[in-house]
Formats: sequence, structure tokens, C-alpha cells
Amino acid sequence: MTVKTASNRKHSYTIPCSSDFRDAVTTLADKRRVNVADLARSVVLVMDHEEISAFPDPGGPLSGDRETVVLKSGAAKGKPWQRKPRLQVRMASGYDAQTLRKALGMALAIDRGDIGINLNGRDAEATPTAPVVDESLIIEAREEMRRLRSIISTLSFEPLPQGIRSRNDALHILGFPPGSLPDGKSLKSRFRTLATIHHPDSGHGNHDRMSQLNEAMDHLKRGAA
Repeated sequence: MTVKTASNRKHSYTIPCSSDFRDAVTTLADKRRVNVADLARSVVLVMDHEEISAFPDPGGPLSGDRETVVLKSGAAKGKPWQRKPRLQVRMASGYDAQTLRKALGMALAIDRGDIGINLNGRDAEATPTAPVVDESLIIEAREEMRRLRSIISTLSFEPLPQGIRSRNDALHILGFPPGSLPDGKSLKSRFRTLATIHHPDSGHGNHDRMSQLNEAMDHLKRGAA
């Protein structure tokens, strides 16, 4: 049984940064077939806190640096909106945006070869005090991440194009057989499990799926009232 404590709860961090830095980090994540949080997590696990603190802060965006996004909800849904460039990282609580920005900057430096990491017991050229890491564990963790992503992709439902029109539609979205009568406890438990996967802040999140999960839950609640 895993006990969830304040130290291992996930937290969503908004990291202001320049457009160039954002693009470089997301390109590296795509190249390594991981998400941005995986890059930050790897650095904070491998590098000493002092080394991350001493690393030059890539800094936030300049005054004229903006990105355009399309609003996904609210009265202005579908309209473009300009905002400061940022990266979204969901990982354990206890960090701050500057530390994670530095960690991501270190990930870029490591990829360029500007910083060395000791993975085999020999002194690294740029970081002689870097801790020794079992490379096989890193490879195993990456393979497990790919396996889990494949499972989630396979199990993810396709949102109904017409939305939730019936009780069976709502049951389908929540993964129950048509005509079944799950009790309130079962509904809440299933919703929490699916929301953990499909919430936009998660590494596998999807706004449309999360919206339809909420819609399905609301429909079933109204039907029980």
C-alpha cells in the first residue's frame, strides 16, 4: 500500500522563459521521446542541488517576447490570446520555477556536451563530483515510461463527437458496460482514476477527454438526482 504524503504529491509548475528556450527544451524532449517534466526530473535526481543553484539562470522572456495560444474554455473559447512564453512541468512539490528552469538549462547543456555526467565511475571532465548513476536503471526507466505511454494511448477513449446525449454515452466514457448501474462510490473512483490520466496538467493529458469525463459525470449525477 502506497501512502500519499505531501512530499510525493505532484505539483504543476509554470516556468516563464524565452521562446527560444521553450523551443529548445521541447525539441530536446521530443528527441529523447520524453516530456519536459522527465528532463527536469532527471537533472534534479542526478545533479547536486549546489550545482543546479550555481548554473546560470536562462531567465524569463523579454518584454516583447510573446506566444499565441488558443483559449480552450470560457466565454472566449477558440480565440487566440498572446501571453508570455512558458513551460508547464508537473512533478513532485518542493521546487521553484527558477530552479526547474536552471535544471532544464542544464539538460540542454548536457545534450550539447557542455557538461559531463559520471555514469561509469570515471571522473567527468566538467563535473568531477557528479554522482555515479547506474545507466541500466535509466534505460529501464525509459523503457517503462514508453510502455506505460503505449498502454495509456491504447486505453484512451475517443471523445464522442456529438457529446454526451444519453446515460449509455456517459457510461461508455467512464468505461462501464451499457445499461449497468454503478453506485456513486464506483463512479467517483472511476472518475478520479481517469481524471488523473486525462487531466491537461498530466503528462498524458487531453483537454477534450477531460471535458467529456466531466460531462459524463454530470449527466450521471443528474440522472441519479
